[in-house]
Amino acid sequence: MLVGRSGRLARDPAGDQDTGRTDAAMSKKKLSFEEALKQLETIAEQIERGQIGLEESIDRYEEGMSLVKQCREILSTAEHRIQQLQQHTDGTLETAEFTPPKETD
Repeated sequence: MLVGRSGRLARDPAGDQDTGRTDAAMSKKKLSFEEALKQLETIAEQIERGQIGLEESIDRYEEGMSLVKQCREILSTAEHRIQQLQQHTDGTLETAEFTPPKETD
């Protein structure tokens, strides 16, 4: 179980086990992209299935939004690390920093 912002106990993302950790403790732990995504999927499933009450759903939603932010940060960092190859007219190759396409609304 986890303690949410409201001070109530909440289920951990893996199931019914009592982890003894608070939301604050969990948010300090840096998860891998895959771990964060798995937790996010679990939260979404619990909310969609109505497995949890309204207050806990709100707490889990907030936790999910934090996980979304963390996933976006990880993806952004990965984009910056990616390099693309550019071929010059003389046939030589050069690496250049990845420039993501501009988002259109």
